Amino acid sequence: MSDSRAVLLMAYGTPGSLDAVPEYYAHIRGGRMPAPELVADLRARYRAVGGVTPLLERTREVRDRLADAFAARGDPRSVYVGMKHWHPFIAEAVRQMVRDGVEEASALVLAPHYSRMSIGGYRRYLEEALGEAPTLRVELIERWGAEPEFIALMAGLVREGLGRFPAGDVTVVFTAHSLPARIREWNDPYEAELLASSRLVADAAGVRDWRFAWQSAGASGEPWIGPDILEYLETLAGEGVRQVLQVPIGFVADHLEVLYDIDIEARRRAGELDVGFHRTRLPNADPAFIAALAAVIERHERESVAG
Repeated sequence: MSDSRAVLLMAYGTPGSLDAVPEYYAHIRGGRMPAPELVADLRARYRAVGGVTPLLERTREVRDRLADAFAARGDPRSVYVGMKHWHPFIAEAVRQMVRDGVEEASALVLAPHYSRMSIGGYRRYLEEALGEAPTLRVELIERWGAEPEFIALMAGLVREGLGRFPAGDVTVVFTAHSLPARIREWNDPYEAELLASSRLVADAAGVRDWRFAWQSAGASGEPWIGPDILEYLETLAGEGVRQVLQVPIGFVADHLEVLYDIDIEARRRAGELDVGFHRTRLPNADPAFIAALAAVIERHERESVAG
């Protein structure tokens, strides 16, 4: 028997093997094959973190635990996973939902903050898939970075991270994936939402000295928003900062951009600067994160009905 209501979780995607990197990279670029040196660089990054990332595995863990959480609330429903740039693609998940008899669903991107370039891309893929599924109605939750449950979760991770340092002052640096600087011409809310989330988390964690930087800028040949965390660590060291807790507030699971860009590149740069460096744990399938997602979805559904 099928459930008429469901949840669709969407995430960025990750190649299943090193051999799949060129096709994955081309999909990110809208079907255009990247230069061989760019493919080689991306392959090297995946190789450095073990060949593949556990992003799909972590997302499936979230799916399973979220389904359990709804069942425990007396609201059993199926939870599906669709990836933006790799299998199972969003369209594949939508087709499965239709086969299973789903009639209504709430969709949520596992990225808390809205940008037309990022979350807007998920919406486009979802709407394209729904064009072939006229019996399925889906409501997309576009932003949830200021929801109280998410803020409380992140504040707890910050307090936990601060406990990893010896005595002395620690500077907290929030980061998120950079985007091309042209989003500023659109009055895109991405930067404002990230700064608002960071401020709420810092206040909830009792952190006074916090900063914000960017990470993981793409190789598109156009300006991206900065400062990049690698450059900013040098700036902090020049100010006399000796300990940094990095908080990747724009990520909630094991992405390459954290496992390589932070855990390898940023950690190495901090070591070169003689700066003590740790980052907060990612939420992944932490029970508090599952509870936060369930609360966000339920609140959105209540507000949709009331509206």
